[in-house]
Amino acid sequence: MTALISAMVEAWSELRIHKTRVLLALIGVTLSVAVLTTVVGVGNLAREGIRLDSERNGGREATLTVSIQQGQPSDDAADAARTTQILDATIERYAFTHASRLSHAQARFQFPAGVQNVELQVVDPPYGTIHRVDVSQGAWFAADDADRLAPAVVVNEAFYQAAGRPNLVTKPQVSVLETNPATAVMIGVMPNAYPEAGPQAFMLTEAAAAVGIGGSYQGMGQELWIWVPTGMAEELVAVLTSDLTQQLPGAYVGVYRSDYAAYGDPFGMVQIMVSGIAALILLLGAVGLLNISMVTVRYRVREIGIRRSFGATSGRIFTGVMMESVVGTTVAGALGVMLAVAIVKNPFVESKVAPGLDAYPAFPLEAALLGLGAAVVVGALAGAIPALVAIRVKVIDAIRF
Repeated sequence: MTALISAMVEAWSELRIHKTRVLLALIGVTLSVAVLTTVVGVGNLAREGIRLDSERNGGREATLTVSIQQGQPSDDAADAARTTQILDATIERYAFTHASRLSHAQARFQFPAGVQNVELQVVDPPYGTIHRVDVSQGAWFAADDADRLAPAVVVNEAFYQAAGRPNLVTKPQVSVLETNPATAVMIGVMPNAYPEAGPQAFMLTEAAAAVGIGGSYQGMGQELWIWVPTGMAEELVAVLTSDLTQQLPGAYVGVYRSDYAAYGDPFGMVQIMVSGIAALILLLGAVGLLNISMVTVRYRVREIGIRRSFGATSGRIFTGVMMESVVGTTVAGALGVMLAVAIVKNPFVESKVAPGLDAYPAFPLEAALLGLGAAVVVGALAGAIPALVAIRVKVIDAIRF
């Protein structure tokens, strides 16, 4: 430790002496490390944003979608009610903790401007967890909402606007004009899926049955969404396909993974491109530092020769020259990492890179370690060649220099 610390102290002293020569090179390393760390940090942030959007559409990793399409009517074909019973029994038999039925329907709602048909999705409470449903006001369905006498609905912003934007605490009622007309209660408001979206609503399966909403429209059958462990996904696809096909003769049964990672990591190619760009940036900084280091060693031939004449070993000369680059790039790397953290965690940058996130992740530790480690490696590589030149200096040559 004494030898290491003394070499670092000596290197820092030499850097202070030759600061004019190496300052610009270290500034280049600082900027290179900052860009490298920023690219990795922003890439991680963008990846989180894309993953969140993907999970809102296709479910978390790994989500299985069971799609049931009724075929030609026959004596042994199951109707919609029987299909629902079979899906419920499947959830109970396999002990799925996160499973939700899904069917699409239309329902008539009474708005201040008149009655309007609304696209309705009939689901179970776990649907919100599987799809990371973002509720801007109120809350998503709870397990006991199915027992409400007044059916609960979660609506989008367009629905809420059409309903007159009532207070969800004091006046959340909206009328449902179906077979069994009822007064529904808006318990949550979620953002529109896209700017021009029309009124949409979610309702629990039991509540939809109570008001007379059932079946599907536009040829859409019943679906079952299940969030399962990733390692069991492929096996469950085969098992569920076989099981449900036997129980639903004459119907089309499709079981498949719908999450973003169903066919491997979709961000792998992006990560490779980002890594390549970052490596190129860091290489440019290393070349600049190497040039400065070589020039500095040429100017120090006499100094190195005198040290050799007083008994300095080749190892000490090599370590001292190389540590100058390592210590300098380590300090530059630390400054670059701090600059990258300030950029990536800036609220403006976060809102532009990943606008869909409601809680932004911490700055990735691997990005900071990568930036600092790259700075150390660059310093070692940029200092090794000048150090090899330095140990070849002879005392007689130094005197003649």
